[in-house]
Amino acid sequence: MKVIPLLAAAAASFAFVMPAGAAVDADGANKMLKDNGCTKCHSVDKDKKGPSFKKTAAAMKGKADAEAKLVTFLTTGPKVKMDDGTQEEHKVAKGDPAQVKNLVQFILAQ
Repeated sequence: MKVIPLLAAAAASFAFVMPAGAAVDADGANKMLKDNGCTKCHSVDKDKKGPSFKKTAAAMKGKADAEAKLVTFLTTGPKVKMDDGTQEEHKVAKGDPAQVKNLVQFILAQ
């Protein structure tokens, strides 16, 4: 008996039993938004100094790497171009990887 095909079959069967992903913790995401000062520049549905989360979600909709790109963006502090043409470094989100992932899923769910 080969072990690898057996393990692959077991893993495939668990994919149907386990949930595709845990529900987004909106309270946790909102706390992280407040703690990191994100709401100074962003809101869920209105553009401020930065784009709304709805606008961000719409721009990334259907992209397989949307979650990974947004995690990288929030954890590396790249320069962002503002509507007035100026540039500034985006603040790095502080939180553990699970909190950042939850925040990203919250943004993409808008």
